[in-house]
Amino acid sequence: MRRPVNAAQGHRRSAAGTLVRSRARQGWARVRRAGVPVLLASLAAAIAYAVAAYGLGHAFPFFAPVSAWVALGFTADRQPRRVAELAVGVAVGVLAGDLLVHVIGTGPVQIAVVLAVAALTARFVDRGDLLTTQAGVQAIVIVVLPAARSGGPLDRWTDALVGGVVALLVAALSPQDPRRRVRSLAEEGVAEIAGVLRFLATGLAGGGQADVEEALVRGRASQPVLDQWRTAAGSARQAARVSPAFRRHGPELEALEGAAVLADRAMRNTRVLVRRGVLVVAGGLHDGPPGADGERSPAPDGAEHDLTALAALVDDVRRGAEELAAALGAGATPTLARARLAAAAERADPWTVAPDDWHVQGLVLLLRSLVVDLEEAAGMDPGDARAHLPEM
Repeated sequence: MRRPVNAAQGHRRSAAGTLVRSRARQGWARVRRAGVPVLLASLAAAIAYAVAAYGLGHAFPFFAPVSAWVALGFTADRQPRRVAELAVGVAVGVLAGDLLVHVIGTGPVQIAVVLAVAALTARFVDRGDLLTTQAGVQAIVIVVLPAARSGGPLDRWTDALVGGVVALLVAALSPQDPRRRVRSLAEEGVAEIAGVLRFLATGLAGGGQADVEEALVRGRASQPVLDQWRTAAGSARQAARVSPAFRRHGPELEALEGAAVLADRAMRNTRVLVRRGVLVVAGGLHDGPPGADGERSPAPDGAEHDLTALAALVDDVRRGAEELAAALGAGATPTLARARLAAAAERADPWTVAPDDWHVQGLVLLLRSLVVDLEEAAGMDPGDARAHLPEM
């Protein structure tokens, strides 16, 4: 049965609103994580400018704040090697550009020559890709930007050095725990799973198709957070491996990286569960005889299925996910989350939840996989997590 035009338009508006809210929620989360790093980088740029302008007497210290900002960036990933790599890259590019432009002038051919020399020099200095990239970019800027507008040739290189030194000092005086950003992303990622389950439980309890469909839209919109969590955890773990100051955090970061993979799997299972739930709530899996076109006609929303017990079970899993999100964000052992998820798993018996409705039983089977994924993300052994499920 086709959905009425007005209903379809209303669904599209609701889906669009859910997507906008999800993007806005994720955007504000990124702003919160980037707040302190951005303020520190902005302060470093201002200090570098002041040192070059008032301390060295440079009239146009353009590259001092540029070097400081590029080296620090707007993320919390401020390992000394990375900051030094970017700062040296800027300085190499500016120096190569200054020297060559003074000899050969500016123009299209000169851009090619200066860029090649700066990039190859950076590759000789260090193996870092960031260093080479920044050397090339700054060399291009030097060729295009007239010296008269930014000071003398060596002034620009000196400004780049000032900015790099300031950036290194800021990075050294404000060390960033690599676990902080990963914990924040972990909390946000698992909270997204809990949010989807909340809408699903509400829709199942009230037979509201709109809530279940909103859960599906929200689940699809959450994937970038989970991807970012996994990437950030991997980067932080690698950085901790080579950093004596943070090497002791390696086991936790490795656990968070593993939890990211499991949470991603849990979200995928959640979306499968929600898609199936949409059909059940909408009556799209009617047991009556097929119509003339061979398709089964849908029943009224939720009329033929008793979803009360399933809704309560989904809500229990949601509570466990919320506890897990809080524990991951705080860097604490998720003891309460494990207990809640284990209790929910023990009640995930299709024959108990829906003795005579195989459609609802199918939803319970899907929920069983989701609970096991969340239990493993909470640090449970896979065998112990599966042992909590009732035997089939």
